[in-house]
Amino acid sequence: MKADFAGRRAGPGGPAQPFVTAALALLSAAAVLFVQHQGWTLYYGDADAHLMIARRILDSQTPGFEQIGLGWLPLLHLLTLPLVRVDAWWRNGMAGAIPPAICFVFGGSFFFAAARRIFDSTAAALAAVALFAINPNILYLQSIPMTEMVFFASLAALLYFTVRFGQTQGWLSAAAAGIAACAGALTRYEGWFVLPFAAVYFAAVARRRRVIVTLLFCLLAGLGPLAWLGYNWWMTGDCLDFIRGPYSPSGIQGAATYPGLHDWGLAWLHFRTAVQLCAGPGLAGLGLAGIAACLFKRVFWPLLLLALPALFYIINVHSGASPINMPSLWPHTYYNVRYGAAALPLLALAAGGLVTLIPRRMRAAAAAFAILASMAWWLVHPRPAAWAVFEEARINNAAGRERIRQAAEYLGPRYARGAGIITSYYPLTAIFREMGLPLRDTLMGDNTLPWLAAVERPEFFLTQGWAIVEGGDRVQTAIDRLGLVGARYKLEKQIIVGNQPVIEIYRR
Repeated sequence: MKADFAGRRAGPGGPAQPFVTAALALLSAAAVLFVQHQGWTLYYGDADAHLMIARRILDSQTPGFEQIGLGWLPLLHLLTLPLVRVDAWWRNGMAGAIPPAICFVFGGSFFFAAARRIFDSTAAALAAVALFAINPNILYLQSIPMTEMVFFASLAALLYFTVRFGQTQGWLSAAAAGIAACAGALTRYEGWFVLPFAAVYFAAVARRRRVIVTLLFCLLAGLGPLAWLGYNWWMTGDCLDFIRGPYSPSGIQGAATYPGLHDWGLAWLHFRTAVQLCAGPGLAGLGLAGIAACLFKRVFWPLLLLALPALFYIINVHSGASPINMPSLWPHTYYNVRYGAAALPLLALAAGGLVTLIPRRMRAAAAAFAILASMAWWLVHPRPAAWAVFEEARINNAAGRERIRQAAEYLGPRYARGAGIITSYYPLTAIFREMGLPLRDTLMGDNTLPWLAAVERPEFFLTQGWAIVEGGDRVQTAIDRLGLVGARYKLEKQIIVGNQPVIEIYRR
């Protein structure tokens, strides 16, 4: 891998760096406040789940780090811990929105500094970071409790420190790259996919003490995967439970087929279409042209690094039980469209590379033109319905949000603190957040042993005053069994919304 970049003499970010960071912070804060004002912060069911995981680490009948759960990597939940203690921020989702917003600012700052080093051009770097940051899909993702911006920050930091190492051969750059890679590996699984490529990069570009430098990076970067393997083994006895357990993608998808499964052509088509929806035609076109320009300028490693998450998702659609669906392709639904945003850093950096083809005195104008060309689509289509990531959240979980609202509205004035509520798993647990009910007053599937005792031997351990069930789940079965020995739960309320499972609320 060749570390031949135009920016060998460029500093970290030049005098423009603090202004870029300040602009990103203002943009981020405005987006967070707008999304919060509109009530969109917890439109994604996954966003609500991330928030609930962080809360139950602190507030639960069985608090502690075993509440981190399995499947999702833990870094976002850990970053949310200091904020989720505040009840108001937990209830409205702000506790989970602030960490991704901060990561957006840090990631954008690293992205700008990396682009400036790569291209030796402030104008090209400004174009790259602006083309990424002004995208409404990115602004929505950085305003909600989701992991994409946390991973972007780690990826941008990894890009910066690997490029810096290629130019300076500094040990601190190798160590910082390892820490950034570790953070990415504790955020999303595409971070694991990046690690061997980054290790090969260090082995290829280190000009002295190559083995030691590579081992330093591998040691620091590998701490994340090793910690997660160990946690899974400790919790389940299977260090690969996140791959083959009930909460893994294969466990959730089951035997159901989908377009792209074991079909490279369809996998590429669905991912490419998701990228187009997330990027918009302006950035997509500029990015594709920019890739050719970057290859011409021998910018190999940055393109490869930023292409790896996209490659990971194509492989995952093909063989990882992770479908991507959008309305324009069968089955004409939204599902995981946000995965297309993984390609936006690549397209934005490549589009910035286009600016370097222009004579230096005209690059500022070229950067402004590229930014306006990318914004044009969103200015012509200013409605949120044009934002694929937002539309996925709005449409997919609309019925789910409504039934949670109805359940909380019914239970809120009727529930007396201390009576106790038993339920199964998310998404029903979101009812408690809507009610503002401390989770220590509830018994959920995530409480593991106490919950298992209650559902397996209800005659001894099922004592809660209320039960919330989805017909046929294990809590429903426990209630029915308890009725056989004389203790009866009375059905108080049924909630039916769309094609969602029926929620039934019982009172003892």
